[in-house]
Amino acid sequence: MFNIHHISPFISIGVLDLKAYAIELKSEMKREIEKKGTVYILNKMLKDYQNELDYSPSNKPYLKGREEHISISHSHDKLAIIVNTQENTGIDIELIRDKVQKIQHKFLNEQELKMANNNSETLISFWAIKETLYKLHGLKEVDFIKHLYIESYSEPEIIGRIAITGSVKKYRLAKKKIEDYMMVYAVNEI
Repeated sequence: MFNIHHISPFISIGVLDLKAYAIELKSEMKREIEKKGTVYILNKMLKDYQNELDYSPSNKPYLKGREEHISISHSHDKLAIIVNTQENTGIDIELIRDKVQKIQHKFLNEQELKMANNNSETLISFWAIKETLYKLHGLKEVDFIKHLYIESYSEPEIIGRIAITGSVKKYRLAKKKIEDYMMVYAVNEI
């Protein structure tokens, strides 16, 4: 039902199966399951967690009075949280579906469309990369085509770039397939 992935000494990711958690919780209310699931994961990952989760005006999650950086993502039956003790972070988890082929032109530039080659798993990975970059930026005024770029997409390294309002930041990202889901997360700023 719940797994912790230790990525490095300062990065860990908790992934919760929401369907199994809902049975344990005896609830069918999606928002309640996600909210309580978030607290459950944070309690498991942070030994002294005291319900300090809050959100910035741009809806970026943070832990009040704590130094750790976090990011949260949920898709269908999975909830993922990344905790980074060193720097800003981002995560996205997505169910792999062919539906993404219909909207790829809405979030990918011409070069990225060629790189994806209409492959559903790659397209979902690209969507998750852009969502992770969006979460790293932390502000709403972002155009996925004009401001977020996939510079390199080769195993094991993915390089993403955020270029907005005269500022450019590059990040090393990684992906992990979990059952029928693709998870992308920030490793570090470069």
